[in-house]
Amino acid sequence: MTYQYWNERMETLPHAELETYQLEQLKKILAVAMRTPFYQKRLSEAGINSADEIRSLADIRRVPFTTKHDLRDGFPYGFLSVPKDEVIRLHASSGTTGTPTTIYFNKEDIVRWTNFVARSIYATGCNKTDVFQNMITYGLFTGGLGFHFGGEAVGMLVIPSGPGNTTRQFKLMQDFGTTVVHATPSFLLHVEAKMREEGVTRGSLALKRAFAGAEPYSEDTRRRIEDLLCIDVYNSYGLSEMNGPGVAFECQAKDGLHIWEDGYIAEIVNPDTLEPVPDGEVGELVLTCLCREASPILRYRTRDLTGFYTEPCSCGRTHRRLRRITGRTDDMLIINGVNLFPSQIEEVIMSIKEVGNNYLIVVEKEGVLDRLTVKIEVRPNIFMDDTRPLNALKERIRRTLQSMITINPRVELHESGSLPVSEGKAKRVQDNRPKDV
Repeated sequence: MTYQYWNERMETLPHAELETYQLEQLKKILAVAMRTPFYQKRLSEAGINSADEIRSLADIRRVPFTTKHDLRDGFPYGFLSVPKDEVIRLHASSGTTGTPTTIYFNKEDIVRWTNFVARSIYATGCNKTDVFQNMITYGLFTGGLGFHFGGEAVGMLVIPSGPGNTTRQFKLMQDFGTTVVHATPSFLLHVEAKMREEGVTRGSLALKRAFAGAEPYSEDTRRRIEDLLCIDVYNSYGLSEMNGPGVAFECQAKDGLHIWEDGYIAEIVNPDTLEPVPDGEVGELVLTCLCREASPILRYRTRDLTGFYTEPCSCGRTHRRLRRITGRTDDMLIINGVNLFPSQIEEVIMSIKEVGNNYLIVVEKEGVLDRLTVKIEVRPNIFMDDTRPLNALKERIRRTLQSMITINPRVELHESGSLPVSEGKAKRVQDNRPKDV
């Protein structure tokens, strides 16, 4: 196979030279980080008062870890390193307490991020002759605009269709000859099912490739999507704290995700001891962003569990590759590509006076999509024969939850004492989805 490169020199740079480049960029980003209120204090406490004190990549271990809680505590401007009038965009993700993690970009940051996404797209074999339908959420979520700008940089015709409404998605695909799509893996499976329902034939579509991300999925699921839709599916990895998409991506070899090491320093640590694990072993991914000035983030604990491949890739790229993300070190749920913490649900329902003290979150598969059900006990004086007040309460809870977590859940109301009570630590989540192997 002949592989194509967006920036051949940088993508195939000998790894020793790549590490030299990383060290130079690390010193620059440390100097930038020292302008932020958070890192001024955190680095000084760690005994780092100048970027020149970092003399090798191994010295990065002197830099303290950064967590999602740190980002929330620093909201809104604790991680801003440039004047606000230099900021041209922000993205944000929701949090367990309603406080988002907010990332800022200046003009150069957007250019650098776009370049990494374009490199990722180009590595899959796409070019300016492709028509790209972006079926992912736009707005504060980074996936929509990140891929949109990257696709335009490659020169593709970009259709910003957003998620949902499969009938309209099919019409756009047929009218404009879409060759590439970006969606969650569960939505891609849903697309195949809706094709059969609506009588859309594979011959009427020009699809060749799909970029799948935003939720973990197995190799079996990838193969099923490829077989059902007759396309190549490429794994994508990114997170808003590290810009969004374009952190790591599969090339045409489809043998692990190249993490673009000229933009990110990746470490794998034991999540309990926080010590490095040997190459090839699974641990928690820790990332330092080298390519964003407005919101520098150092040694960010992603909570994602993965490991490095140790052998080189057949494509010739020298940037190390990540294995599939096997899970997370915390209790986050991913429902149809949306990140959700049980504490977000608890925060909502416990603020409603009619709700009792016990609840259960149930996640199941309905077809290829996830279904979230929240079972809630109500106070003894609330459960009554007249269903109208109960239906009104149920609808109020559903609307409030949806506005908070952006997912439309089912809500079931139960009599006080009717839900199971755990001895010891309460079991609030019942995830009945089949486990990928």
